[in-house]
Amino acid sequence: MKRTVVAALAAVSIIALSGCNKQPAASENAGTETATTATGDINGTWVADLATVQIETRPDEILVQNGQYECKTCTPPYKVAADGAFHPVSGQPYFDSASIKVVDDKTIQRTGKKGDRVTGESTTSVSPDGNTLTINFTDTSIPNAPAVKGSYTETRVGPAPAGAHAVSGQWKPAKIDNVSAEGLTTTYALDGDTLHMTSPSGVSFDAKLDGTDTPIKGDPANTTASVKRVGDGFEETDKRDGKVIGVATFSVGADGKLHAVYENKLDGSKTSYSANKQ
Repeated sequence: MKRTVVAALAAVSIIALSGCNKQPAASENAGTETATTATGDINGTWVADLATVQIETRPDEILVQNGQYECKTCTPPYKVAADGAFHPVSGQPYFDSASIKVVDDKTIQRTGKKGDRVTGESTTSVSPDGNTLTINFTDTSIPNAPAVKGSYTETRVGPAPAGAHAVSGQWKPAKIDNVSAEGLTTTYALDGDTLHMTSPSGVSFDAKLDGTDTPIKGDPANTTASVKRVGDGFEETDKRDGKVIGVATFSVGADGKLHAVYENKLDGSKTSYSANKQ
C-alpha cells in the first residue's frame, strides 16, 4: 500500500500515506510556489515539515459490511472479503492481494502483499464518538529499504450506512501526526544538466533536465520521472506504463525553504508542503 492521505505524499517527500487508501507514485516529491533564489540552492538534504502539509482531495470512502471490505475511492476501487485471509486485487501498483481483518466494532487491520512479500500494514480505528478515524501504518513497499511508519487522522464527513462497521463512511484528511524520517527526507544534487534525487525510503533517480523519462530506482511499480526547469524551480512528471500519474513542481523560496506541490492525476488530489534544509 503505497503512499497516501495522502494516500498522497511520496518517497521523495512523504511516503507516509502507505497506510492509506489511495496510491500515490514512488516519487511524488513535489513542487512548489515560485522560487526567488537560484536553482542551485536545491542542493542538499531536505526534511518535509508536517505542519505545513495542505491536502485538497475528495473524501476517502470505505465500506465494511456483510463480510466485505470495499475501498470506493481507491484508484482503482476494489472489494475483498473482510475475513482476515488474503484475496487477489487487480490494478494496484504496490500490492496484488489484500487482507482485511475486523478486530472489533471500531477497528480493522489491513495488510497488502505483492507476491509473497508484505508491502504495507495499517490499523484503522474510530473514536468513541464515531467522528475521527486514526490510521497507524507501516509502509514496506520498497524492497530492501527501511520501513516508513506513521499515523494520521481523518474527520467524518459522511455517515456509515445502517448496519455497517464503524469505519465505514466518508472521511476527510485532517492531520498527519507523525511520519518516520525515511518518509520525510529527500536529497537533491544538481550536476550540470542532471538532477540527482535520493531518499532513505529506498528510491532515487538521475534525471536529465530535458524532460527525458528516467526510471525511479527502487520503485517496484516501475514508475519513471522526467524533470525540466520551470522558472527558478523544477517540474517533475511521473509516469507508469507511459501514462502520466502525477506532476510535481518544487523550488527554493526566499525563506530558504523548499516549497512543493504535487498534483495526483489519477485521483485529482493536490498536496503542498514545505521542507527545511537539514
